[in-house]
Amino acid sequence: MACSWINGPCRTLVDTAAKLEANIGQPVEDPTLYRSLAGALHYLTFTRPDIAYAVQQICLYMHDPREPHFGALKRILRYVKGTISQGLHITPSKTTTLTAYTDADWGGCQNTRRSTSGYCVYLLLCVPW
Repeated sequence: MACSWINGPCRTLVDTAAKLEANIGQPVEDPTLYRSLAGALHYLTFTRPDIAYAVQQICLYMHDPREPHFGALKRILRYVKGTISQGLHITPSKTTTLTAYTDADWGGCQNTRRSTSGYCVYLLLCVPW
């Protein structure tokens, strides 16, 4: 489902029909703003793991952000705006269960044909390895 580029929340996190590429589009006018927003979103992934993949994708282009990358970043911001009440609430727990999740996109990068993978291990809360 598409979302407004100007305002309003987005119901979907990413455009599944298109993949970002390194040299497509005009360079952004203010790369510092792009990097600052991407960094803030990266920090937000601690309590919003649902946005981790999309944020990782926009962080790949921090060295030379282009307009399509900035559009994807703005889409994430609109998604977060529409789902502001969601997220992990980190509270004390006596749980001792270890749970792990993983996913991969084999050869999914349009520029390098490299694979993207990720994992999260939970023991009370997400533990990065």
